[in-house]
Amino acid sequence: MHILLTGGTGLIGQALCRHWLQQGHQLTVWSRRPEQVAALCGSAVRSIGRLEELGEEPLDAVINLAGAPIADRPWTRKRKALLWASRIGLTEQLLAWLESRAHKPQVLLSGSAVGWYGDGGERELHEDSPPVSKDFAAQLCGAWEETALRAEDLGIRVVLLRTGLVLAADGGLLKRLLLPFKLGLGGPLGNGRQWMPWIHLSDQIALIDFLLQQDSARGPYNACAPTPERNRAFSQALGRELHRPAFMPAPAFALRMLLGELSVLLLGGQRAMPTRLQEAGFSFRFTHLDVALADLLGHH
Repeated sequence: MHILLTGGTGLIGQALCRHWLQQGHQLTVWSRRPEQVAALCGSAVRSIGRLEELGEEPLDAVINLAGAPIADRPWTRKRKALLWASRIGLTEQLLAWLESRAHKPQVLLSGSAVGWYGDGGERELHEDSPPVSKDFAAQLCGAWEETALRAEDLGIRVVLLRTGLVLAADGGLLKRLLLPFKLGLGGPLGNGRQWMPWIHLSDQIALIDFLLQQDSARGPYNACAPTPERNRAFSQALGRELHRPAFMPAPAFALRMLLGELSVLLLGGQRAMPTRLQEAGFSFRFTHLDVALADLLGHH
């Protein structure tokens, strides 16, 4: 299978490349920095800086995960514009290029996030649940999904990945949390009651591969373990794994002062359930947070 990836140099993209190379697939990564692709994704992965470089080469699937990190810095007007352009703008570019091709891929798996629902409070959120609130992250995910779904008009099967917090040993959320927790400065955010929909990186890779191969799979899927945890319980579990106390709360007012609008991502949450994945027969390897953290951080 010839697979084109955007966001191939990111945490999930690199892991997908490793997985699919082992399976013998042909991989092409479209990147703003194509010279870095071989080092990050593997020497067998082809890199392109422009989609036109592919010409009319047959293409079976497109995995669209590109997007500037949403939680790395406060949402200034300039940052919001970048977050929008790196997701919606890039997906529009991709669609225009797909429309121009005589031979279309069979499937587009496009990124999104559980942030699509907004701050869900105590509600259990399934794929058919409506959005609860319309903060910036929810608007961003909504526009990203709507743009990707336009590929259906081209006869392409579209799958939307509403991803939770991806846990990995060498990047993402855990990497940012390790230092404060190791210093004994970890703890809940705000009141710690907000839900955290998490997923082990290996399950994220497995479910993307699963959805790629399910001809009947289309529309949104909550990509998160079936056992979301509250923020306080998550902090305690991480503290236990690192043998450190985890009782230093970050007060809500301080987070709002420091991060502004971005604080809604940390103080809100989603009790998202992977209903459609489980109905389709996908089986998670990691359903308990303690086991997932032990697998990822055992060497610590």
